Amino acid sequence: MPYEDAVQELYQVPISQFVAERKRLAESLKSAGDAKGAKALLARHRPTISAWVVNQLYWHARDAFDELLATAEQLRSGELAASAAHRDAIAKLRKRAASLLEDAGHGATESTLRRVTTTLSAIAAAGGFEPDPPGALAADRDPPGFEAVGIPSEPVERREPAKPKPAGADGKAALAKARKEKQDEEEREAEQRREEMAEKKRAEEERRRITAERHRVEAALRNARADVEARERAVKALEKKLEEANEDVERAQEIVDDLERKLKELAE
Repeated sequence: MPYEDAVQELYQVPISQFVAERKRLAESLKSAGDAKGAKALLARHRPTISAWVVNQLYWHARDAFDELLATAEQLRSGELAASAAHRDAIAKLRKRAASLLEDAGHGATESTLRRVTTTLSAIAAAGGFEPDPPGALAADRDPPGFEAVGIPSEPVERREPAKPKPAGADGKAALAKARKEKQDEEEREAEQRREEMAEKKRAEEERRRITAERHRVEAALRNARADVEARERAVKALEKKLEEANEDVERAQEIVDDLERKLKELAE
């Protein structure tokens, strides 16, 4: 398997299997004589959950992904009428990303989906995955600024810190809104931390499972080798007994031949 194919295969596996698959593919490359490719593959990083799902969008939602790149190219060429189609492509990919995350047992949190759309926008602005191979991101991307590449950006609402008003219903409402927004943001951050901790726990459990399985196979291998050695010794012992039995037969046959000869002499 060429190195490029190994990279493509690696970044399509479930994220919990990434480390084990990276090792397996590197060993396969090394066995095939591509030590340099094996070393390069081992150096590739495990993707973040948001980068992982962007990779899966490339492999499993190619129509929408191609539409994203095509509309971005149109916008860079000055075809501003493609803006709606470009936003629609991003919306489709965001919705598909949520499904992929949920199907894989990961939380489709707002913070994760926000990073997914940011990375998609960066890829669209750059016109592709470079310098990474297509569908093989290891980290999130930040767009360079759409205006710099000819893609108009959507206006971003900038929230100013809420200023408490000394009195009145409006002041109380503003304070309550500010507290609610702060609480929502803290909850999103807490959800992201929980997701990251759960991902680390899954990776650790997978590592322990692989270690336990390796120990089990190693023990079974030792037992099998010991059994082979014992059977080889038994075969050698039987071969020795067979050799001794053959020698006894030869001696008995010599006695029979000698007695037959003497009997013949007496008969004459």
